[in-house]
Amino acid sequence: MNVLATVSLGPATYQLRRATSADLPGIVDLLADDPLGATRESAADLAPYRAAFAAIDADPAHLLVAATCGDHVVGTVQLTFLPGLSRRGALRAQIEAVRVHEQHRGHGLGGAMVRWCLSEARRRGCALVQLTSDKQRPEAHRFYERLGFTASHEGFKLAL
Repeated sequence: MNVLATVSLGPATYQLRRATSADLPGIVDLLADDPLGATRESAADLAPYRAAFAAIDADPAHLLVAATCGDHVVGTVQLTFLPGLSRRGALRAQIEAVRVHEQHRGHGLGGAMVRWCLSEARRRGCALVQLTSDKQRPEAHRFYERLGFTASHEGFKLAL
């Protein structure tokens, strides 16, 4: 098991570790556990998630993190490192899919996961950390602002 950090928050202790394929059902459940995710995620067929996990896990520029409490996956985040020419060839980190199980929300786990991502981005020499958050998630926007992020850009997506 590749433990990245241990976080004690009140009575609970969490481990942040590199996710394994065995974590996929729990991670997919976290992704599906909100009104937006419920319309696009389903653990009924894990085949596409297994293929995506294999690609993520094989690429050192990607890190899928599972936050566990005991034997249970209770949080997740994906951290991706993007080289670029802008900003004088700066490396940037992209944070995606921050999720915490409803029973573990409000205790600081999400903040601890994001702060770990920021620390890891600094350790790897990133000049910038970026993320996107759906406009329908105002609570998430407040969460990221409390962590120091600013809504500096307008994001665009095109479904293919």
